[in-house]
This record gives sequence, C-alpha cells and structure tokens, in this order.
Amino acid sequence: MPQPTRHGSSQALLRLLGWLLASAILVAVCLLLWGQHLLLATSPVPQHVDAAVVLQGSITAEKVRIAGAINLLQQGIADRVLLSVPRESYWGESIPPVARAYLVRAYGEALAARVDFCETGEDANSTAQEVQALSPCIQAHHWRSVVIVTSTYHTRRAGILWRKLTASDPNLRISVTGVEDPEFQQPWWRHRQSAKTGLMEGMKLVWTILGGR
Repeated sequence: MPQPTRHGSSQALLRLLGWLLASAILVAVCLLLWGQHLLLATSPVPQHVDAAVVLQGSITAEKVRIAGAINLLQQGIADRVLLSVPRESYWGESIPPVARAYLVRAYGEALAARVDFCETGEDANSTAQEVQALSPCIQAHHWRSVVIVTSTYHTRRAGILWRKLTASDPNLRISVTGVEDPEFQQPWWRHRQSAKTGLMEGMKLVWTILGGR
C-alpha cells in the first residue's frame, strides 16, 4: 500500500486548519448576531404575584429595574415590591432611608409605601449569594409567588439560580421578567460597555450551567 507523502500530509493539515478557522469565524459571526438571545430567558409574567423582587445592579440598571417593578404595581400584577439593597453605603450610611426618599420623589407616597427592603451583607457579591440573602425576606413575608425583575441580559442566569436555590420550597412560584437596560445597547458589540457586559455575562452563564455559582 502506498504511504502518504509529506506533501499530502501537509495539504491534509492545511485543509483541517482551514475548516477549523472557517468554523471559528462562523461561530463568532453567530455570536455577534444572535449571542444576546442566549442570555435572555424571560418567562411570562403571571396575572398576579405577591411581590416583584428587584435585584441589585449598577445605578443605571437599578433605576430601570425599579421602574419595571413599580409598573407591575401600577398594573395590579404585584401587590408589593421587594427591593434588594446593601446594608450600608461606602461611607457607612444606611441605604433604606435614602432609597425610600428616592421612591417618594420618583413615584409618590402611595406607591413608595408598597415597597419593602431586604438588606444584604457585604458578602452578597453574586447573584447566587443575593438569592440566599433574599430568600429569608421572602419567607418572612409569607409570599408564595414572586416575579424577579432584572435586566434582560441577566434573565437566563438569574432564572437558573433562583429556581435552583429555592427548589427546597416547592410552594414558592418563581417567574423572571427583564427590563431594557441602557448599559446593554444593540448591536452589543458596537458599544464598549455593552460588549463588556455581554462577554462577562456570557462567561458567568457558562460557569452557572457547569455547576458554578
């Protein structure tokens, strides 16, 4: 049987490298065009829930998330809003009074009175840790149905973690809804902040799917 020549082996290797390069380019193009959809997993909001739970985010993200939750209050979908806040600011100032004053200015006394606060400690620096910090607050209110309000790009990972970490309470019904976040503009790869957010969230999602928190 004739042995393959060195020239034939080189051509085969080049063809293989060409296919690998073409595949990598195709994957990259697909991620650029449709990658943001991998991060999104908004479930239909029920007709009624006991509370809308607002997750922490940047200043910009927090404002649109709060607005989304207040909108659920105004529609009569949620009875209350639970706002996740740090226990104190960088300068040792208590956050709830500051947040309450903002809510009154932005939405009025009546709606602000229907917002509760759940304070998280300094160790709550991930979505999983925030779930663990918020769960006792939800249980203390005896709520049986909540909708998690977060940015659209965060919905899939948040949904996975919330359902995983609250699975021990089968009576608690969890749904997730997303609000448009100005920090995640489309097309996301053309904006520095959006690209940073998308890539970081993508890596966190992979880590979560693989079993990390």
